[in-house]
Amino acid sequence: MDAPLTRQLVWLDYRLAFLFSVLIPLGLLTWAMRSKNKAVKRSLLLYWRVASLTLITIYVGIGNLPIFYITGILATILIALSLWFWQDLNEDIGASQKALNLVYQGWRWAVTVYCVLSGLLKLMFVNCAFTSIDKLSDVCKIWFEPALSLSNSIHKGVPTETLAFVGIVAGVLYILYLFSFLAFNLPKNGRIAFRD
Repeated sequence: MDAPLTRQLVWLDYRLAFLFSVLIPLGLLTWAMRSKNKAVKRSLLLYWRVASLTLITIYVGIGNLPIFYITGILATILIALSLWFWQDLNEDIGASQKALNLVYQGWRWAVTVYCVLSGLLKLMFVNCAFTSIDKLSDVCKIWFEPALSLSNSIHKGVPTETLAFVGIVAGVLYILYLFSFLAFNLPKNGRIAFRD
């Protein structure tokens, strides 16, 4: 894929991620908290735990670390899974015809489609993850541009190495939490997330 097309697709992916993964779920969470919709609120809080891997990916990308490509793919997979995994929440959300539940369902489908398309796009560049930083092609480096732009906007003057270190530490903590969930919580509770 040539550099100009890749750059357009990468920036489109980041803009869609911001819309579908940050703005809309924040609005839905606010709505769920104000309307006291426990099922949607609980589902979105679980979503935010999983979606934090996207923020970790951005911080790793600021440091131009090739693991960025793997965490980006993993984030899209885990986000899509987290929205549909919880059997009890799915039943509670699907049983109600409240406006919030219907909007939430629409958003959930839209995010799932976005995650599939974004994941497929990122898979096309997965070979970049197995290349040393000094040998990355110009096309691979394009993926770091939005993260670096965000860093220049928000963290002006902070060394990229420091931000990358924060991303790595957060990534290690995320992996430990994920393994803890898979080893202890999942066998104990299964697909039940919501209890009164």
